[in-house]
Amino acid sequence: MRVGFIGLGSQGGPMARRIIDAGFTTTLWARRAATLEPYADTAAGTAQSPAELAAVSDLVCVCVVGDADVREVVTGDKGVLAAMAAGTTLVIHSTVHPTTCREIAELAAPLGISVLDAPVSGGGPAAAEGRLLVMVGGAVEAVEAARPVFATYADPIVHLGEVGAGQFAKLLNNLLFTANLATAQGTLRLGAELGVDPGRLGEVITHGTASSFALGRVVAAGGTLDALATRAGDLLRKDVGLIAELADAAGATPGIELGAADAALAVMNRERAAIPSR
Repeated sequence: MRVGFIGLGSQGGPMARRIIDAGFTTTLWARRAATLEPYADTAAGTAQSPAELAAVSDLVCVCVVGDADVREVVTGDKGVLAAMAAGTTLVIHSTVHPTTCREIAELAAPLGISVLDAPVSGGGPAAAEGRLLVMVGGAVEAVEAARPVFATYADPIVHLGEVGAGQFAKLLNNLLFTANLATAQGTLRLGAELGVDPGRLGEVITHGTASSFALGRVVAAGGTLDALATRAGDLLRKDVGLIAELADAAGATPGIELGAADAALAVMNRERAAIPSR
């Protein structure tokens, strides 16, 4: 299988490296030539445009930041859909609106191109170690065809349903993570007010029944959300805003998880992003 990869950032870069190292014929594209320099010593080829990449790929993976970026590299004049052949598969690894993935799938279907939405969780270190979580939405046949590529950087690979299902799972994961940040930071703060050393309390809880990934991040940051706000605050406000909008559109009623997530964003001097209904 020939693989094209677009989006060589802190997470996409290690994913692409794993694909290359696994021996797949791989083509890369990036807006800036400097982004491709770390791969000069590999067997990967490079393309001058997303369309050129797509023309020589059976599977195209897109791992760019947001909806507008995805649409640009997929549906633009020199986007991948302009050159992908019938029988190929487009994988959207970005965390975006489920409707974006569904609309792209509708454009791709008459061309005989399968679309999978497959957001990931775990970050660059997990990708480099082959243990990312991949949440996939799309047809079973397309998922199974892509699985050998996913397996180079991910374990587990979870198929959740039709196109868009992966995005819902990722957004719900990020909602709960954000909520957990609030409860973890608040508990350490309360402990300090009660005279319990936050560092020691963090050590206790991380070995107890209340441990969580979010708690580990807060403890590592010294009991504050300052570092997380810098690294991930804007992405979390986007994702919390998006899942809140999706819940409202579906007539679903969020519970304390949304309030806790809003509390975490407030501690990070952020507020839930307003996402227009679609």
